[in-house]
Amino acid sequence: MGADHTPDSAHAEQQDIPPHLMRQMNRDDLSRLVREANDAGVSYQTMADRAEAAGHPVSKPYLQKLATNQISAAPSTERLRGIAAALKLPLARVQKAAAAQYLQYETSELAGYSEDVRIVVAHLGAMSAADQRRWRAMIEAAEQADADGDPD
Repeated sequence: MGADHTPDSAHAEQQDIPPHLMRQMNRDDLSRLVREANDAGVSYQTMADRAEAAGHPVSKPYLQKLATNQISAAPSTERLRGIAAALKLPLARVQKAAAAQYLQYETSELAGYSEDVRIVVAHLGAMSAADQRRWRAMIEAAEQADADGDPD
């Protein structure tokens, strides 16, 4: 078993990677979008041409470096527009990926809901799993009562 590459030995090797490098390796949301487009058959030159045509030039070498996570600073807003055009993705999706990769910012959205709903969800998110189940049961019971014609 000594020469085998077991899960335990893989875990031990992984522990040899300094934590700051492990975080950087795992933080590649925007780079992944570029790699996925390239893996799907879109060349870096085609991506660069799309960005140029959209009026937000991004060079082929920049896209190649981005794909391999060699860009250390967050792209400018102008460059993000070019990357979105290059990938044919909504700007918001590209911005979220950049925020996750470069700012360690994770988004969670409740688009289209009122501020009251967002506040309720924030409170529920901070509760224990047991409390969340209890509140879910209360909400579902209230909905059932309304459906059954109970005014209160």
